[in-house]
Formats: sequence, C-alpha cells, structure tokens
Amino acid sequence: MLNRRSFIASGLTAGAALSTGVMPAFANTSMTVSEAIRTAMYAPLYVAGHLGLYKKHGLDVDVQTAGGIALPIPMILSGRSLVGVTSPGMSVNATREGASIKNIAKIVGGVSMWAIAKPGSGISKIEDLKGKTIATLKFPSSTIQVPTYAIKKALGMTPEEAGITFLELPPGAQATAVKDGRADVATAFEWDVSVGSRDFGLETVLSLADVIGPTSFTTAQATEEAIAEHPEEIQAFCNAMAEAMTAMHADHSLLAATGAEYFPQVDQDIIESAAANFFASGVAIPTTPVISEDEFASAMSLELGGGSISEALPFEQMVDNRFAEAAAAKYGA
Repeated sequence: MLNRRSFIASGLTAGAALSTGVMPAFANTSMTVSEAIRTAMYAPLYVAGHLGLYKKHGLDVDVQTAGGIALPIPMILSGRSLVGVTSPGMSVNATREGASIKNIAKIVGGVSMWAIAKPGSGISKIEDLKGKTIATLKFPSSTIQVPTYAIKKALGMTPEEAGITFLELPPGAQATAVKDGRADVATAFEWDVSVGSRDFGLETVLSLADVIGPTSFTTAQATEEAIAEHPEEIQAFCNAMAEAMTAMHADHSLLAATGAEYFPQVDQDIIESAAANFFASGVAIPTTPVISEDEFASAMSLELGGGSISEALPFEQMVDNRFAEAAAAKYGA
C-alpha cells in the first residue's frame, strides 16, 4: 500500500519521465485526455462528448481512464495524453520534482463527496465523527484527504487525535462495510452514495461540500511544453468545457443523459439520483472553467491538510488561466 510519505517523496517519478525527452506528437484535431477515474463528478468531460462539443471545436477527443489520481501525470509527461484531469495537488508534487505543469481549467468546483451511514446514526456534522470508523478508498484517495482536512479545520485536531480510524477498502466496498458494522460511516463519491441509499438502506448524513466550500477540487492539467506546442487544441478543449458547463446549468438532465455512453454499467435511476445530488451541492458542477486564486488556495489547503502534498506552490506558478478565460468570455453562462 502506498503510504503518505512514500507517495509524496516519489513525486510521481516526474523527473524520470522528463529525462526521457519524449514529447507529445498529436495531430491537429486529435487529442487524448487522461482522467484519474471514471466518475460522475467529471461531468463536463462527458457532457462535452455527448453534445458533440469537442467536434464542434475541431477536436477528436479520446477520454481514457488512468485508474487513480496520481496516474494522469505520467500520462501527460510521457506524451501519451495532452491533458490530464485529476487533483491539482498531483501537479504540485510533479512540479516540485522537476516537471513543468500548469492547471489550465477547473473541472470540479467543490468537494463532491458525502458521508453515508445507517439511519439513526446520530451523525450530522463533522464533530460527530469523533471516535468513529470511516470506510474510505485507499490513500491517496480524496475520501481520506477531504475528511482529514475537514476534521482539522473544524476540530483543530488530527483524525488520530479525534479517535477516528480510516478503514481503507477497494472501490465499491464502503457501503457494505457500514451495513455490516465494520465502519460507522463512509465517505464516498457518486455513484456509491446513491447505491448505498438504494441497495443498503443508508442515508446521506453530511455533505463535505458544505464544510469545505468552493474549491478547484479537480483540474485539467498540461505540461508547459504541450501548451506551447498545441495552444489551439488547449483552447478548443477549454471552449468545450465552458460550453458544456453552461449547457449543464441550463439543463440539469444532461448529466443523466450521458449514462448510456459513459456509464453503461450504472443503472439509470442511480445516475439520475447522483445528478440531483451534484446540483444540490451548488459548487460541484462549475459555471466556468476559470480557476480563481481563492479556489486554488482552498485546494492547496485541503491537500496539505489531507496529506497528499507536503508543500503548496503559488497560484502564479501553477495556474495558466489564459485559455479558460477566453473560453468563458465566449461560451460561458
């Protein structure tokens, strides 16, 4: 298991990837986007495809799932993807190891995560997690980082000091752990929240988005070299994101409409339930791809508090808003 210290120290092997000298060789209209995982909170990526917005802006986009939040970075460093979509902390770790990566667009605008428990658990606020066992995904998952940060922010203590235990599990196992009593509560993304409600009788007891507030929780990232060599593709991608976000806020059913193509293994009622939760949070689906300084600072605080980075880097160094700002001006709400 990858622990916090080895994860940060590894720097995602950024220096090694850079030393190969391999650079992307993308055709003018074709690009690969490497997403950390396939999750509903990355909705703008899928709605853009569903509505044909990539093609509208001259792109043939292949969205590939890397399989973890650390993995899009090696994909963009090796040239196998032009854009990576993951936590901004991953770009910070890589940059501290010698890479040159910029966050170019906001994809998720808030912590799209909920705590779920059995009815009658008595849990309704962060303070109620003291002394509890929380079922999570395996570190460096945000299901550990986010509650860790929220606990430190609200209680002024670490999870250990609060008597909290994290039960790290494979994807899909959190609700089962709560149902069978191995954990008191689970911190989960969608679809796990809606599945936990429908199949295990669990209920949503806490919205982490309400605790954390607006933040650039997930961003699109690219190397400086790729940005310099492929500005048209980067601009077209940001245009598609801005237009998709505008469309989603005008029509909340668009996320659910992507199910057949992007989530064929997920029941439609689960997708519809998840979509309602996302829009209820108010910040999860951004209205603009532009990353504000406050949102980036919040993301850095979250990741420092959660343990995925050991040192933050400044907004000016890590964010390139040129393309997102141009896209928002032309295609934003």
